[in-house]
Amino acid sequence: MRWTALYVRSRHLAVSLVAVVLCAAVLPLVLGDNWSTFFAAISLGAAVAVAGVGLSGQDLDLDRTASFRWPPRRLAHLLAIGAVSAGVLLAAQPFVDLPMAPVWILRDAAGLLGLTGLAATFFGGQFGWTLPLGWAMTAVVIPTATDQVYDVVAWPVATADSTAAWWTAGLLFVAGTAAYTAAGGRR
Repeated sequence: MRWTALYVRSRHLAVSLVAVVLCAAVLPLVLGDNWSTFFAAISLGAAVAVAGVGLSGQDLDLDRTASFRWPPRRLAHLLAIGAVSAGVLLAAQPFVDLPMAPVWILRDAAGLLGLTGLAATFFGGQFGWTLPLGWAMTAVVIPTATDQVYDVVAWPVATADSTAAWWTAGLLFVAGTAAYTAAGGRR
């Protein structure tokens, strides 16, 4: 059996794909008239989070003995999670009354992806869901304000043109992808 088939099976990618579609496509379609930034942030956070659970295999010692380099594969897996999550949510936008701007979706997908990478690196792949879903849930309950501190803390629900939110998401993306690519999931 080829390594790609083994990788897909060991990371439960088929189940993750179904969960991503449920989070990023079904929720917008069900909410329809009630779709808002609140639900979009939760939906995207959940989509990235459920896929992040597969960022480590069943046996890390076995993974580490592989005869090929893991960093490119880790980076590809992490970027695929972000691309699929953002792509599914983007595809669902024509079916809601208040569609989110594509740049908003891409910014949030990048930041949440970085949080997934950080969670997998520090807590293990099985806990890759904790930081993205936790930050998205926290961001939606913070009282709305117009200052930059709000845009940094609540960047998942900040407007698409918020510079502070873009910087926060960008820094999280770079830190998370670099950490996960270099170190992989924690034991």
